[in-house]
Order: sequence, then C-alpha cells, then structure tokens
Amino acid sequence: MQDAQPMLEPKHRALLGVAAERGLPSADGIGLCFQLLSLAGAIDRDCAARLAPQGLSEGKFVLLFLLHEQADGMAPHELAEGAGVTRATVTGLLDGLERDGFLSRHAGKEDRRRIRVKLTARGRTAAARLFKDHTDWIGSLFADLDDPDRARLRGLLARIWRATDAGRAATRERQS
Repeated sequence: MQDAQPMLEPKHRALLGVAAERGLPSADGIGLCFQLLSLAGAIDRDCAARLAPQGLSEGKFVLLFLLHEQADGMAPHELAEGAGVTRATVTGLLDGLERDGFLSRHAGKEDRRRIRVKLTARGRTAAARLFKDHTDWIGSLFADLDDPDRARLRGLLARIWRATDAGRAATRERQS
C-alpha cells in the first residue's frame, strides 16, 4: 500500500493511518477503497479541467453528447432522464447552454407546449470536437493496459461492485 500513498487524498491517508495504527484487519481493503475513490476523484477533476476552458461542466457536456446527432432534438424530460438528473437541474443546464449559444429551444408544431431542444451550429461543432477529444483522453488513461489487463480489471471492478449495496440490489432485481 506504500506505493499508493501519493495518489491518496490527505483525508484518506489520515484515515488509513488510523486504521493501520489500530491494527484493523480491514485496513488493506480500506486502502484499496481509498485508492479507487482517489482515482475516481482525479479523473473527475481532470475532466472538469478539460471542459472548463469551453465554459462547460460535466453536466452540460453530457447534454451536448445526448443531443449530438439528434436532428429532431429532444424534449427536456428526455434529456433529464438520459443524464440522470432532475427536470429542475436539466432546466438550469439548458438555460446556460442556450445563453452560451450551444442550443436552442423550439415549440412543437402540433403542441406549442411541447418543447424540443436542438443544438445550434456552434453546439454541433463543439459536441463533435469535444466528444472526440474526451473519448480520446479517456482511452489514453487505459492505453498502457493490454487486453488481458483490461479484462482482469473489468472483472475485478465488477466483483467489487457486486459487493456494494447497489450491486446486491441490482442482483436481486435481476433475479426476481
């Protein structure tokens, strides 16, 4: 666990130190959990830093991604569902994207109360470029792993996930 120390956030190092001092048998598992959390946090921060110069948050990027190649656009409730956020949250994200010229809202032809959200030309260009840049960057994070390493990591992460409350609930749901 010593080589993992630099990647751990200070709070994780402190908690892991206490667990080790107390001789907790779970200290190794706690350390592995903290490594995963630190890695996820680092990826999340890198993602935010890559999107910020474009004036985008991860939430706004997700909406651009969902709207990309949707010529007829999408309804706000569809975007909220696809992004896994509330309708109130999606409204705020759409307001910002519209203000910045990435998208526009259009009343429906048959029912003007039904709104469709469509990317503008600026939004389509940005979505295409950002999608390529972002997926290339994500792919680069795993470039040093060969196929067997990736398969092993995928399997290990799945095993850990199945041990979480969410994983157990999903397993029960699939079995019923």
